[in-house]
Amino acid sequence: MSLPFVLYVVNLYNQRVLLERVNMRYVMALFLIFTILSPLSSGFAEQLIISGCSVSYIGYLRDLANEYERLTGVKVFVRGGGSIAGLENLREQSSDMAATCREPMGDENLYAEFIQVAWDALVFIVHKSNDLENITLDNARDIFLGRITNYRQLGGSDKVIRLFIGRSARGHQGVEVSLSQMLLKGKSPVVGSNAKVVPSGGIVEQMIERTLEGFAASGFTSARKRDVKILKVNGVYPSKENIIKNRYPLKRPLYLVVPKNPPSKVKRLVDFVMSEQGQRFISSLGAISLLDIR
Repeated sequence: MSLPFVLYVVNLYNQRVLLERVNMRYVMALFLIFTILSPLSSGFAEQLIISGCSVSYIGYLRDLANEYERLTGVKVFVRGGGSIAGLENLREQSSDMAATCREPMGDENLYAEFIQVAWDALVFIVHKSNDLENITLDNARDIFLGRITNYRQLGGSDKVIRLFIGRSARGHQGVEVSLSQMLLKGKSPVVGSNAKVVPSGGIVEQMIERTLEGFAASGFTSARKRDVKILKVNGVYPSKENIIKNRYPLKRPLYLVVPKNPPSKVKRLVDFVMSEQGQRFISSLGAISLLDIR
C-alpha cells in the first residue's frame, strides 16, 4: 500500500470525524437555543395584569380572570393590595388595568377611565363569635368617629371595640372613601386608642377573622366569602336580594380602571366583562352584576 494512498485514507477519516463533530456541535447549539428560548416563549403570548381593590379581587375578579383565560387562552394575572396600589400601578404602567371601589379623585380621570362593572355595598363585620347581630347607622357612625368604643354601649358585653381601618399612606382606599361619603358626612374615621390602621381591605377582613373584639367596614362582595359575621344595618341584612331591591341602604359601585386609549387586549377584556356573558358570570359568583340592577 503506497504512502499517498494511506495519507488519502487518513485525510478522509479526519474529515469524517471533523464533520461529525461539527454536526454534533450544530445540533447541541440548536438544542441549547431551544432550551433557553422555550420557557420564554410563553412570555410572548398575550397576557394581562390587573391590580387593586381587595373587595373586587376576592369578590369576583380572580374567578372572572380564570374564566376569561379558559375561554380565550389569555393569561390574566390578578393581585390585590388596595385601590391606591392598583391606580399607582396603572399610572406607572406596571399593570394593564386596575380595580377600585371608589370614584376617581384628583387627576386620576385625566390618565384613566373608570368603568363600572358591578355593584357592591358597604357592610360592617365582626368576629363570628360576636353576639352582635344588628347595628344602626348612627351607632356605626359613632364607632368610626370614636364616640363608641365599647360593646357595652351597643347593649353587649363590657369589651373594648377593636376597630380596624384600611388606609394607605399614599392616598384614599375605597372603603374609607365610601365610609366618609356614605356614613361620616365627609369626615374621616378617627384613629383612637382602640383603632388600628392596616394597608388594605383584605388585611382588614383577615384581622376580623382572628380578632374576637374586632369591628370594621368592608365590601359585601368580598366579606361574604370570609369567615366573619356580617351585621344587619337598621334591621336589614345585606343579602344580594336586599341590595338589589334597595332595602339595604349602603349600595356602591365597583370599577375597572383602564388607561385612556387602552390597547386592544385591554378593550377585549373589558368587552367581555361588560357583555351579557361576562355579567351573568359575575352574578353566578354571588356578586351583584349590572344586569341584576337595571
